[in-house]
Amino acid sequence: MSTPSQDSRHHVYVIECADGTLYTGYTTDVERRVSEHDAGEGAKYTRGRTPVTLRHVESFDSKSAALSREHGIKSLTRGEKEALLDGDRG
Repeated sequence: MSTPSQDSRHHVYVIECADGTLYTGYTTDVERRVSEHDAGEGAKYTRGRTPVTLRHVESFDSKSAALSREHGIKSLTRGEKEALLDGDRG
């Protein structure tokens, strides 16, 4: 998994929900956001699908770049997302 740079303030993350589904989001604080998802206070999609596991993080210098990447990841197929996540393991 990519480690967020301390200089970067905008992050795209992928979490795996307890039911095996993947959720992609944007945040400026990954740890806080994952905790919110775990507490059922995150996105409506992840409520009831806890606990969640952080699987992937990418960091960007601008919000627009991060949101663009978030859109790109969301448009990937499940298989393409799995390949992205598998890259984090190797």
